[in-house]
Amino acid sequence: MSVDTATVRRVARLARIAVTDDEAEAMRGELNAILGFVEQLDEVDVTGVEPMTSVTPMAMKKRADAVTDGARAEDIVANAPVTEDNFFVVPKVVE
Repeated sequence: MSVDTATVRRVARLARIAVTDDEAEAMRGELNAILGFVEQLDEVDVTGVEPMTSVTPMAMKKRADAVTDGARAEDIVANAPVTEDNFFVVPKVVE
């Protein structure tokens, strides 16, 4: 795949980047080099290669997925001016 100057200008317009004629020509060469590298990567056989998120294997730290009240409701509402049954009481703001 090859990128022409018109495509570079269109991409620059979509990205809201001001590009001069000289810059468009330089970007054309850079984009063609990038696409050439991607084409080289397409030639690599990755059959049987597992996807990875890191170069070092690691397990995610997980906690038990249990619903609790935190056992701290009294501490949470302790500084509230008005509470009722461990809930904040706020004035009505919508009629």
